[in-house]
Amino acid sequence: MSLFVALQMDPVEHVSITADSTFRIGIEAQERGHRLFQYTVDQLRYDEGRIIARGRSVILQKKQGDHVQFGAWQQLDLAEADVVWLRQDPPFDMAYVTSTHLLDRIAATTLVVNDPFWVRNSPEKLMVLDFPDLTPPTLIARDLEAIRAFRQRHGDIVVKPLYGNGGAGVFHLRPDDPNLSSLLEMFSGINREPVIAQKFLPAVTRGDKRIILVDGEVVGAINRVPQAGEARSNMHVGGRAEKVGLTAREREICGRLGPVLREKGLIFTGIDVIDGWLTEINVTSPTGIQELERFDGINAAEAIWRAIERRLEARCAAG
Repeated sequence: MSLFVALQMDPVEHVSITADSTFRIGIEAQERGHRLFQYTVDQLRYDEGRIIARGRSVILQKKQGDHVQFGAWQQLDLAEADVVWLRQDPPFDMAYVTSTHLLDRIAATTLVVNDPFWVRNSPEKLMVLDFPDLTPPTLIARDLEAIRAFRQRHGDIVVKPLYGNGGAGVFHLRPDDPNLSSLLEMFSGINREPVIAQKFLPAVTRGDKRIILVDGEVVGAINRVPQAGEARSNMHVGGRAEKVGLTAREREICGRLGPVLREKGLIFTGIDVIDGWLTEINVTSPTGIQELERFDGINAAEAIWRAIERRLEARCAAG
């Protein structure tokens, strides 16, 4: 099966070839005989009934400083692609939401990964609300008094933007921290969205586990350990990845989530677990597959493409 694959992603020429998951997915696609086309979300448009992307064919290679070769600029009707990857980084704002609405319009004929309808309706910090017994105590609000009362109940809390990513804007507030009002004022000055607050889990100093699931099945996990004096473990802000296995509790969490993810067409997901508590379900642009491959030799990109190819074969069989 040779596929024509369009990658909707941030500029490929700027990615880290040793860390970026989309780059690894693209390399695997080429090794399986698939052709790649890359465009950025600002070059996506609805044009008289068609969803058009302006971009270039690409050939990727694992060569530092020379990792991409571009073809000529062209306009592509995305209905002509076999697979479109929705992989640009958040923030999950109205521009991001609009792109999912546009990609929805081709989803009946072109396989969009992850399914844009469910990406739009399952943002990272909201989908976890479907599993309250698996998550730490959580509050979503803009009201200062509600957040104060939540902190009074739980002591140390973490406050973060509801639609942020990469650890940006995450604050650990202790019971006597005087900055809560100012912090909420800052968030309110940026946007009108509520914030999410969760009970602080002290075990985060030992790591925040990223578990990779493909079509609802566990592929593997890495542990992300924060720097000394830092509460955030995201690798974007200096977290260190290390080899790790799964506990019985974590397998229970994955067993609960797997069928839901599969049903919703969320083929590549990464869930975050701290001390046995589910904190996020990453469906927009999950990362971690290169680190997993280095530590455990697990080729998650191969598993992802096998899942995609199975879904395409099932579509063909269904007519």
